[in-house]
Amino acid sequence: MAHDGTARRAEDSARRAVVAIWRIESARIVATLTRYTRDFTLAEDLAQEALADALAQWPAQGVPRNGAAWLTQVAKRKAIDGWRRQERFAEHVAAVGADLERAQDEAADAVPWDPDEIDDDVLRLVFTACHPVLSQQARVALTLRVIAGLETTELARLLLVPVATVQQRIVRAKQALAEAQVPFETPPRAERRQRLSAVLGVIYLIFTEGHAATAGADWMRPELSVEAIRLGRRLAALQPDEPEVHGLLALIELTAARFPARIDADGEPVLLPDQDRRRWDRGAIRRGRAALARAEGFGRGLGPYALQAAIAECHATASDFASTDWPRIVAAYDALEQLAPNPVVRLNRAVAVAEAEGPAAALAIVDALAGEKALALGHLLPSVRGELLARLGRDEESREAFALAAERTENARERAVLLARAAARR
Repeated sequence: MAHDGTARRAEDSARRAVVAIWRIESARIVATLTRYTRDFTLAEDLAQEALADALAQWPAQGVPRNGAAWLTQVAKRKAIDGWRRQERFAEHVAAVGADLERAQDEAADAVPWDPDEIDDDVLRLVFTACHPVLSQQARVALTLRVIAGLETTELARLLLVPVATVQQRIVRAKQALAEAQVPFETPPRAERRQRLSAVLGVIYLIFTEGHAATAGADWMRPELSVEAIRLGRRLAALQPDEPEVHGLLALIELTAARFPARIDADGEPVLLPDQDRRRWDRGAIRRGRAALARAEGFGRGLGPYALQAAIAECHATASDFASTDWPRIVAAYDALEQLAPNPVVRLNRAVAVAEAEGPAAALAIVDALAGEKALALGHLLPSVRGELLARLGRDEESREAFALAAERTENARERAVLLARAAARR
């Protein structure tokens, strides 16, 4: 019996290792396989097959020293087996050899660094998945599925659409890329500009999922935010003349600066008013403010990401919660709503209005959002409403709102916070 318990623990440990490695490395694995096979859809299928092998083999054989390399090699072997079965192996080897020879010739004549070349497989994969042949919605869904490794249920909550809609978008996106024979390569500079909006949106949503996970046992997924920041920095180096690239980088750097204070020693969430600002990352704040200043320096006005960065800067520069410049934040949200009107912006504006003008004024804004389909399935609206009602002393309504918010979230840590808020109103 004891032996069975030990075996079960070893098996559970191996499965957790598979999940952890996949969460952190899946984007790089798929990007590497896409470069190897020159087929985006095939690369993801091979990665998923290798993942299935790991789930079956690692519990019995043990976790390899380099799990990501194991997954990549298994997937490559599966690709080779597939090409052999299809009698395409010799053709593919010849094509790969030609590519290598061409790359060597180009390297011999190239300058040390080509500013027009994307030398990062993951960023190249993002640009590939954001091809103009796809709709904006399909680009975002597909890239988040591959780069962030989000399940369809998580994507549905993040994108505020039904699960079936997400599934259809991903299937159609893969079919469209395959039919158009989209290559895994650096798009020309002019074409990169066409894809830039989608690329920025994807990096932002990857960071958002890391900042506040839609599901699971952890409130945050910092590995996703770290990857988003890395991609943002690479993109800023690649596209230094695009103000919104610097605006996005400013936003995610300034927001990530608060990460060290967002959870306590037990992993429990710490909300903004209660955070120890001495723990905020001052280096990230400096980098974020510098990126925002660069975005402002183009003199073209602030775009949506830069405006959100300006809001984050207000928080970053306030000595405490009470001294935050809330009227300035409300004004920034007003400008943001003019550029990118959506219910989430109005809901966030209501939170700022509550601090600048009082909870009654904010509640009127929140109640006006009750019929918005984009907020109907999520926990954000009842969560904000519960807080405002609590501040107005309407405890019974507040408790009901917090309970509804807890019911709607898939994140265990967030649910616990909301249930505690509900219980406090008894």
